[in-house]
Amino acid sequence: MERNVGFFKSIRFKLIIIYMLLIFLAMQVVSVYFSRELEQSLKDNYETVLNERLNLLSLSAAQEMETDDSTEQDLDVLVRNAFPASDDNVRYGKAQIIGRNAVVLASSSDADRSIIGQQTQHTIVKRALNGTPYQFSERFNENNQERYVVKAQPIRAEQGAGEILGAVYVEASIEKVNEQAQTINQIFITATTIALFVTFLVIIFVARTITAPILDMRRQALRMGHGDFSRQVHVYSTDELGQLAMSFNELTNKLHDTTLMRDREQKRLRSVLTHMTDGVIATDQSGLIILMNRRAEELLGISLKHVLRKSILDVLNIEDRNSIFSLYERNEPLLLDFSKGEEVMVLEAQFSAIQEDDGPINGLITVLHDVTEKEKSENERREFVANVSHELRTPLTTMKSYLEALADGAMDDKEIAPHFLGVTQNETDRMIRLVNDLLQLSKMDSQDYQLSTHWVELGSFLHSIVERFEMIVKDKNIYFHRHIVKQPTYVKIDTDKMTQVLDNIVSNAMKYSPSGGNVTVTLLHQGNKARISITDEGLGIPVESQEKIFERFYRVDKARARNVGGTGLGLAIAQEYVHAHDGDIWVHSEYNEGTTIYITLPYSTFKGGKV
Repeated sequence: MERNVGFFKSIRFKLIIIYMLLIFLAMQVVSVYFSRELEQSLKDNYETVLNERLNLLSLSAAQEMETDDSTEQDLDVLVRNAFPASDDNVRYGKAQIIGRNAVVLASSSDADRSIIGQQTQHTIVKRALNGTPYQFSERFNENNQERYVVKAQPIRAEQGAGEILGAVYVEASIEKVNEQAQTINQIFITATTIALFVTFLVIIFVARTITAPILDMRRQALRMGHGDFSRQVHVYSTDELGQLAMSFNELTNKLHDTTLMRDREQKRLRSVLTHMTDGVIATDQSGLIILMNRRAEELLGISLKHVLRKSILDVLNIEDRNSIFSLYERNEPLLLDFSKGEEVMVLEAQFSAIQEDDGPINGLITVLHDVTEKEKSENERREFVANVSHELRTPLTTMKSYLEALADGAMDDKEIAPHFLGVTQNETDRMIRLVNDLLQLSKMDSQDYQLSTHWVELGSFLHSIVERFEMIVKDKNIYFHRHIVKQPTYVKIDTDKMTQVLDNIVSNAMKYSPSGGNVTVTLLHQGNKARISITDEGLGIPVESQEKIFERFYRVDKARARNVGGTGLGLAIAQEYVHAHDGDIWVHSEYNEGTTIYITLPYSTFKGGKV
C-alpha cells in the first residue's frame, strides 16, 4: 500500500532547510566580519584625518605664537581654516588653541566664544601643557546623545623641538562614522536578503533535481511491492544518482526474473501437492498449520480454512503423547486411527523437519498416507494364518489323541479300534479338503487358473445336480423341490466350477436343514440374467453375519460348522467362481425361517446366443 510522505517530512524539504541554514550561517559570518572591519576602517580613516589636521594646526600655531605680533585674531583664523565651521566642521569636529596658562585663545566653533579668555578644565589639555606629547580619549555627550573623540597635543617652538607654547585641543563626533557603517550594513543586509531569496529558488530547483530520481525509485519500489515489474525508472544523469537508477533497473529485472521463477516453482509445487496421492501438511516452527493439500483435507475430512494457524497436534489428535519437538526428531512413522463408527480409517504419518544445513528448524512437513487397506490386509493375513493354524491344529489334535489311545492299547480292542481309526480317517479327509480349498483360493488370488466354458442348458444342469443329491439324502428325511422354468436357458459356464459352487450351496442347505426339512431349488429369468435360488428351512443367519458369510473362514456357528465338517472356505470359493462367470451371489435369511442363496448368471434363450 502506497504511503504518502508529507512535504515537511520529505527529503526535498530537509535539503532546502539544510541549504538555507548553511547559506544563512555563511552570510551571518560574512556580515559580522564585514561590519566589524568596515566600522574599524572608517574609524581609522577618521582619526587619520583628525591627526593630520591636529599636527598641521599645532605647527601653524607654533609659528604664529613665536612671532612677536601674534594676536588672537590670527590664531582664530588659523583654527577656523584647519577646522572650517561648515558641515565638514561638524564632520571633523571643532578645535581650540590653548595658551601656556591654559587659557583658551581661539576656537573654530562659534559656540565657544563665551569661553575665549577663560581657562580650560580639560585634563588632557593640562597633561599636554605639562609635556605629554599626545592625549586621546572618548566621551559621551548626554545632551545630544553622541559619542566624541577628544585629542590634545602640545604646541612646541622651534618646529616642535622647543619649549611648550600652548596646546591644541580637538573634539569631534564619531556618530557620522557609525551612521556610515550602519548604512553600509543595511545595504549589505538588503543584498543578503535578496541573495537568500534567489538562492531559495535555486535550492528548490536543485532539491527537485536531486530528489526526483529518488521519488521515481520510491514509486517503482512500491509498484514492485505489488508485483508490477513492467516499469523502469528514468535515468536523469550519469552521476551517483544516475548509476543508482541504473542499478535499480537492473535489480528490477533480476527481481522480476526471480519472481517469475519463484511463481513457476510455486505452481509446480502446488500442482504436485494437489495431485499427490498422499496428504501433505506444512507447519511453521511453532507447529501451527500454514499449508495443507487437497488430499490431506480429504483424509482428515476438514478444510484448510478451518485449521489454518491451528496446532497440528490438535488436528491429528496426538497432543496427549507428543510435542512438536518430539515430532522434529521422530524418524519412525506414526499410525493414526481416524475411524468413525463402522467406517475404518487408519493413516500413517511421516514427519520431517524443515531445516537448512545446520540452521534453526523452520517448520515441519507431515506426509499422511492412507494405510487402511494395508492394515486391513495385514489384519486379514494375520487372521487367515490364525484360522488356518486353528483349522489344522483341531484335526491334528484329534488324530494325535486317538492315535495315542490306539498306541496305549485301544488297538487290541476290537470294538473301539475301528471307531478310533474311522475318526482318524475322517480328520485326515477333513485336512485334505481344507488343503485343497486353500490351494484353490491361492490359485484364484494369483489368477492361476482358466475357465473351460461351453454352452449348457441351465435347467437340465440344475436337474442333474438335484437328482444326484436326492440319491444322497434318500435316507436323511430331507425333501427337494424344484421350480425350474421350462423355457430354454443357455449359459456359458465351466461346468466343473459351477458344479462345485452348486454342490457347496446345496450341501450347506442339507447340513443346516432340520430333519423333515425342505430344500427348494428355483430357476427363473430376471431381466437379462438367469437367477438360481437355493432355499433351506434351517435356523437362518443373523443379519449382522449375512455380509460376512462369503469371507474366508467365517462361520456363523463355529462349533456346529466343525461338527458338520465344513472348512469355512466353501462360500468364499463359490463367490470367486460366480464372479469369474460375470455373475453375482448373495444371501437372504430370516432367523428361524431359513436361508436363501441367490446366484445370477447371464443367459441366452438359444445356444450360442448373445448373453
